[in-house]
Amino acid sequence: MGRRTRSNVVGGTLLILLGLLFLAYQFFPERFFWLQIELTWPLIVVGAGLFLLVFGLLAGAPGMAVPAAIVSGIGGLLYWQNLTGNWGSWAYAWALIPGFVGIGIILAGLLGEGRIRDAIDGGGTLILISAVLFAIFGSFLGGLELLGDWWPLLLILVGLLILLRSLFRRR
Repeated sequence: MGRRTRSNVVGGTLLILLGLLFLAYQFFPERFFWLQIELTWPLIVVGAGLFLLVFGLLAGAPGMAVPAAIVSGIGGLLYWQNLTGNWGSWAYAWALIPGFVGIGIILAGLLGEGRIRDAIDGGGTLILISAVLFAIFGSFLGGLELLGDWWPLLLILVGLLILLRSLFRRR
């Protein structure tokens, strides 16, 4: 079976399963008591990310792990914000998105696309950069009390790490 045909079969099958789930919800809503849409709507976004991951795996496209991680990560952020009511955290929570890309790169490497060591190295770098940006923006925008007035020191340390890593990297 060709790659395009396999993608169409997988996509069609997943859509049918999703449609059956929603149809069951319409006819038997009491079975879905756990689904309180006003609290759990962001889980639909997480589910869309998982859908992308499963689609990529079944279609033989592990690179789909990157958009799957981005969508699922944003869904997780929305879920947390919806539960806590802390919508103002978007002022610095956007900095986690490069980390979601890093997670997707690592997943894609583990699932068969590219070299695992390169995927872990590249994805790990993005996760580190994302964590640093999150800590810095969260600290000076008032959402996190992680670093206080010391966040510039974190910038210096990360800059040194990047500089030393590039100078002493194996060729």
